[in-house]
Amino acid sequence: MEETVGKLWHRLITRAAGVSYPAAAVRLKEVERTAGVFFRALGGDPGLRVAAATVDPHAARRGLLARVAGIGDRAAHARMDAATLRLPPEIDAFPDRALNRDLYLWLAALAAAQAQLPPGPADETDFQRSQRAVLAALATWPGVAARYRRLVEAYVPRRLSGLRPDTVRPEPVEGRLSRQGFDRLSPNGLTRLVAGLTKPKMPPAERAREEAIVAALREPGSVAALPPVPPGTPPAAPVLLWLAGGDAAPAPFPRAANPDPENAASGGPPPAEETERHAHRAERVDLPQEKNGLMMVFRAESLLAVTEFLKLNRPTDDEPDPNAADAARDLDQLSLAENEDRVASRVRFDLDLPSAAEDDVVLGDGIPLPEWDYRKQRLLEDHVRLTEMAARHATPCPLPPHLKRTARRLHQQFSALAPGRRWLKAQPDGSELDVDAAVRAQTDRACGRHPSEQLYLSLEKRERDLACLVLADLSLSTDTWVSSEARVIDVIRDALLLFGEALGATGDAFALAGFSSVKRSKVRFHRLKDFNERFDDRIRGRVMAIKPGYYTRLGAAIRRAIRLLENHGAARRILLILSDGKPNDLDLYDGRYGIEDTRMAVMEARRAGLTPFCVTIDREGAGYLPHLFGPAGYAVIRKPEELPARLPLFYAQLTR
Repeated sequence: MEETVGKLWHRLITRAAGVSYPAAAVRLKEVERTAGVFFRALGGDPGLRVAAATVDPHAARRGLLARVAGIGDRAAHARMDAATLRLPPEIDAFPDRALNRDLYLWLAALAAAQAQLPPGPADETDFQRSQRAVLAALATWPGVAARYRRLVEAYVPRRLSGLRPDTVRPEPVEGRLSRQGFDRLSPNGLTRLVAGLTKPKMPPAERAREEAIVAALREPGSVAALPPVPPGTPPAAPVLLWLAGGDAAPAPFPRAANPDPENAASGGPPPAEETERHAHRAERVDLPQEKNGLMMVFRAESLLAVTEFLKLNRPTDDEPDPNAADAARDLDQLSLAENEDRVASRVRFDLDLPSAAEDDVVLGDGIPLPEWDYRKQRLLEDHVRLTEMAARHATPCPLPPHLKRTARRLHQQFSALAPGRRWLKAQPDGSELDVDAAVRAQTDRACGRHPSEQLYLSLEKRERDLACLVLADLSLSTDTWVSSEARVIDVIRDALLLFGEALGATGDAFALAGFSSVKRSKVRFHRLKDFNERFDDRIRGRVMAIKPGYYTRLGAAIRRAIRLLENHGAARRILLILSDGKPNDLDLYDGRYGIEDTRMAVMEARRAGLTPFCVTIDREGAGYLPHLFGPAGYAVIRKPEELPARLPLFYAQLTR
């Protein structure tokens, strides 16, 4: 009974005090790709990724019922920084779902316009800059003007509702309201029922400020500045149609700089089963010093040891907490501290580093390669050291039995691509006489013409002048399981084996390589098969010996692959990249830095006459791969187990 009454009260108080419409809500996941394409199509920075904005508290004035219900004190405000365009994780501000979706697209257009604004005066406020950005968006793209006007007409009444004097009394309700009656009451009816409690009193100074904001929304550029307010006045509510940073936006939490970027941990891709977008405010703090308190004196012999005989699941400190995501979602702010103590996870990581006697064989002294620094907008010469390696313990082996059936099918399909032998007519020499050419020559001689001397047939084999290099990501993330039977590295291994079997039927020249990295001084490039080697049991043994490495410095690996393909000299050269996540490494090679360097390496490959194409199993790949490889230069495979069979088909499409 108490739970029923509590739910009924929560439903009543939130519907009466709230200004949201959950039934018409639009989530960022539904429009993330559309908003990103729209932002880039309007000239926005293609290197920015679309992510969820943080839900921040604000100190704007609220009504009594809103304070009682505990709602309305937080808002997710769109903002843009050097690497990310952050949009609200959910928009339910309007009763019409189409308007909520239009707000996402308008914020993307406003961000594109604001990024292209010329610098304003030194004393320009964010309130003035927001109006200037709106004017630029409406002038540059007249097609968004109608969407903006619809949003303003629907949003302005919400802000004007707080300007009315607090003299409205609740309308009398005759009779009793049953439980079904509460459910059937509309939000407007509940608002009228408690109108005297929902609307906060608005002092004249705040009323003037709200009127100025409304005027700036209706006529951008018409308000030079917000009117002054007395000290201690609560800030205005965030303006949903503007980007954060204005006078009405909540102040961000302080964030300390990373004291040691070389040792900063790189974040991996989000989990594949993620269904929503969440973001958190974070700051870096010093690790608190633990102080030993009063230690109780006891006898160890008196402790009960019954638990030693029970089958209990005793989790260790390194096991993941299944409730960690839910707990983090409930926090207002995440504090990150760097712990320099040696823990079990770090010990295991160190143990995973093989010794020189057990590691792969190093080929050469290392190759210096450049790297693109997008912050300095220049190429850093000899910034990366790449080391070519070969497997030390690679025992020759045949094709695994579970791949033989698929290999036979691919061999039959790719045999049609193999160049066949054909007779060339009218040749100056050959193995047989061309009867048609001989008859024409005799006829010409009888008519007094000069007969042709090309009277033979020649049987020749036409070969395709192309070469392909497959570059596989062997980072530590490939050690994750994609099913109960296989890991990502197993899927990549099977894909390389089937690719070699398929191309063995065509006779095309191809090479296989893998890569991983540990900072810029240790980029490992594994030579699995060279162009002049035959795909046999020896090469299959090398492929079977690959194992997960470290991190993904993709730009350096692409630059080395470019040189290998340039040395082959084929008329058409294809660079096929297999990846399972974003470029990242332990040092600064993370986030946009790694993406921009990879993009520059892809551009270098195209300038060298190569055709780069990326095949990824990263479900978030559609968010950054178009910036790297273009709209037609990549493919995302939703089911990783399909990669081995589909990789040769991608090659067939590229070489058609």
